[in-house]
Amino acid sequence: IFTVCFSVGYSVVALNHVIDFKEKKQEIIKPVSPSELFPSLPIVQGTSKRIKVLTRLTLVVSDPSHCNLLRSTSANIRLFDIIAVFPKTEKLFHIACTTLDVDLVCINVTEKLPFYFRRPPVNMAIDRGIYFELLYTPAIKDSTMRRYTISNAISLMQICKGKNIVISSAAERPLELRGPYDVANLGLLFGLSEGEAKAAVSTNCRATMLHGETRKSACGVVYTVKKPRKVEEEETAVPACKKAKTQA
Repeated sequence: IFTVCFSVGYSVVALNHVIDFKEKKQEIIKPVSPSELFPSLPIVQGTSKRIKVLTRLTLVVSDPSHCNLLRSTSANIRLFDIIAVFPKTEKLFHIACTTLDVDLVCINVTEKLPFYFRRPPVNMAIDRGIYFELLYTPAIKDSTMRRYTISNAISLMQICKGKNIVISSAAERPLELRGPYDVANLGLLFGLSEGEAKAAVSTNCRATMLHGETRKSACGVVYTVKKPRKVEEEETAVPACKKAKTQA
């Protein structure tokens, strides 16, 4: 599956460790280092850089007591690059958006949501730099789950207005993967605009990684973005003598 990721153009992959407290009592263990699994990482197609492999922890919470683990200062939790929470109820969704120190809030796409999204917790999550994750794999597996995926995604878009959305796969087999441009096209079905759909598979993913680094460092992360120059600025930068010659 990793070979397919590299060949279709992805440069970063996250290994997801899922803990569901409802199934059985589980403990958060130390994540396996990617260097132990892949002694030699392949090179991203079209570049000279090697793929970057992150570690991710996803907690499926169905009771408020399950959130106490995220509030604790567990040494193993800090070892993961990305922390995600999958709330099963409206109360837990509100807690995840407002108080939990996480990077992603997962949205259920395999069944009808038991609650409606409300603006206050969603806006607070956006202000805190938390992103909402939508999975596209269920939408290409089954027609019923495709209907739920689109319906739940559109319900979220009506509240968040396309902000802070990340679209990922959670693929377990190579056939379930799609390229970045195909995923962006799927984002249009979820109610995203063209720019928002591209951001959901590019800049928003990078922002989630930076949020995770900030959470681990407890300080902050600074990065620079090159701002494109406007036409007016370019015109003012031209000397007056050259302007006169050009106009003449």
